[in-house]
Amino acid sequence: MGKALEHRVGEVTLNYRIDGDGGEPLVCIHGVGSYLEAWSGVVERLKDRFTILTFDLRGHGRSSRIKGRYEIDDFVAETLALADKAGFSTFNLAGFSLGGLIAQRLALTHLPRLRRLVLLSTVAGRTPEERERVLARLAALQAGTPSDHHNASLSRWLTEGFQDAHPDTIAWLRARDAENDPDCYTSAYRVLAETDFGGFLDQIRCPTLIATGEDDVGSNPRMARYMHERIPGSTLAIFPGLRHSILIEAPDVVADTMATFLTKKEAADG
Repeated sequence: MGKALEHRVGEVTLNYRIDGDGGEPLVCIHGVGSYLEAWSGVVERLKDRFTILTFDLRGHGRSSRIKGRYEIDDFVAETLALADKAGFSTFNLAGFSLGGLIAQRLALTHLPRLRRLVLLSTVAGRTPEERERVLARLAALQAGTPSDHHNASLSRWLTEGFQDAHPDTIAWLRARDAENDPDCYTSAYRVLAETDFGGFLDQIRCPTLIATGEDDVGSNPRMARYMHERIPGSTLAIFPGLRHSILIEAPDVVADTMATFLTKKEAADG
């Protein structure tokens, strides 16, 4: 992985990395309670072809543990500030889960900055029942701790087969999650739980890939198809046998799918 760098945006100091040299710019945004290293497996597989910016969102990893209410436009502004710092006037953008919501918002508000868009394991067009479930998880998180949330969520994120075969990875994830600041985690999770751009997706007019795990119950295939139907000319991929944490469980599958999409001539020509 590239060297750890820092950039101050307003009151927030953001921890970021640049990997690769000379390829098309690619910005990657992680999910709630995560950190830039979640992209490591994908970065390793793509850095020969792209110049990749990964970073810790505000309140996460080694970025500022800023307290208070977070808004999705805070995340968008900070993403753009880092892209500017990296010298990316336009770029490919990939977002996972909450990162996918941030990517949707960025596409809706700053479309000229984007070359192509990748939405991984993210949400749009929640049904009333899906809204109730995610708000119940938010309420449980507000009443408990990130470690309680981790324990309740592990089998929503990763298959039992992966958990059994990779105890070191599971231990590492548990340790990283235990480092999360409960207030920051909850502030970010509120944005995930309460944000939905379903009614606006037809305004996203750049080549877009939408992908999720076949067995992801939160960012489910129905939502992926909903996005695909509304974003003109988009590409859809459903990964068999995977749940939510596709960056951790199947970085090879994600990287191959992204590379195919980001380098195909039709996408480049728009």
